[in-house]
Amino acid sequence: MNVANPPVTPQALKGIRVIDLSRVLAAPYAAQILGDLGAEVIKLERPGVGDDGRIMGPPFLRDREGRDTMDTPMFLGANRNKKSVTLNIATAQGQDIVRRLAAQSDVLIENYKAGDLARYGLDYESLRKVNPRLVYCSITGFGQTGPYSHRPGYDAIFQAMGGLMSVTGNPDNEPGGGPVKVGPSIVDVITGLFAGNAIQAALRWRDTPGGTGQHIDMALLDSVIAAMSHYMMTYFVSGVVPVRRGTEGNGGMPGRVFDCADGQIMIVAGNDEQYCRLCDVLGVPELAKDARFVRNSGRVENRAILTGLLQAQVGTWTKDALVTALDSAGVPAGGVNNFEQVFADPQVIARAMRVTVPHPLAGTVDLVRSPLRMSETPTERYETPPQLGEHTDEVLHGLCGLEMDDIARLRSDKVI
Repeated sequence: MNVANPPVTPQALKGIRVIDLSRVLAAPYAAQILGDLGAEVIKLERPGVGDDGRIMGPPFLRDREGRDTMDTPMFLGANRNKKSVTLNIATAQGQDIVRRLAAQSDVLIENYKAGDLARYGLDYESLRKVNPRLVYCSITGFGQTGPYSHRPGYDAIFQAMGGLMSVTGNPDNEPGGGPVKVGPSIVDVITGLFAGNAIQAALRWRDTPGGTGQHIDMALLDSVIAAMSHYMMTYFVSGVVPVRRGTEGNGGMPGRVFDCADGQIMIVAGNDEQYCRLCDVLGVPELAKDARFVRNSGRVENRAILTGLLQAQVGTWTKDALVTALDSAGVPAGGVNNFEQVFADPQVIARAMRVTVPHPLAGTVDLVRSPLRMSETPTERYETPPQLGEHTDEVLHGLCGLEMDDIARLRSDKVI
């Protein structure tokens, strides 16, 4: 999908201004969600260096001459629909500019270590005096309170500490058994999603009679624990610590990856009817009547035996043929796709999940489409992630009222 000239449509958060004083992934991702929905997002970056995400390569996006740019996959994935302003907040002039921007904004998102911004007078308590209606969202590893609040951390640390790695991977008694990190920085993304929800809720409450701005305290550790959802509830209800089951689920059985003749397929028979239809497709209707497997509880208890019996049949099929047959029978299944196969899938193509946008150095760049599909305020805005400092003059002159001579002096003094 090419969106070089997107249609003009209403945007849900049009008129909302966001100051993005954050780096890397979780907090920038939250700000990107707001930008996708139409908010004006002003990203404040360190002069000459920018967001730490700009250096997290290779690979780097290459320009038309094949040279590396400052755009990494990390940066490109979390910073579309933003303006970039370079600003040294360690200087008094830089701090004054942040206050001027905060006074005219609705949201500020930051992910400095707890207490760091108080040194500059840019913490919530300081900025609420400038703008009582400001929604101020802090995203840190461990939150603003507790014995670990001072600690830094990255996504993989929280996958480990929050229990996600303990239930991801093969069992200890199988080849390759042991805790496994989820491939993407999933805790960062989850935290960004939670933060985006919280910010919009805070804006809604602020705009009710008697409402004010507020401080949102988001922690990656809290977020991954909350996202464990039914897994955590299984532990609460049973008192038994869940174990790793590889690709198997804990609900409808069978539910796991099977090997086809030419690839792998994920099959989930979520109820007894689907299990019977699965047996029919595989040509083993007798397994649907086997007392050990008639009910889901029995299939869970005898999962190892059932898996072996079904695998013998699945292995005779090609992946695409079996997916088609199971789809016709109403049994949920899908191939295990690599990224190239994902974007060749007819459903993914139909949903236009890959969008191509203009890029000032590379010509064009592909981005992943927002999954938010809204009938009246569609997310059709896809402006390429900004170049470092691309909008500095525009914002400082237009919003802060600085003359071009003042901006030139700030640049000479390395404030911007």
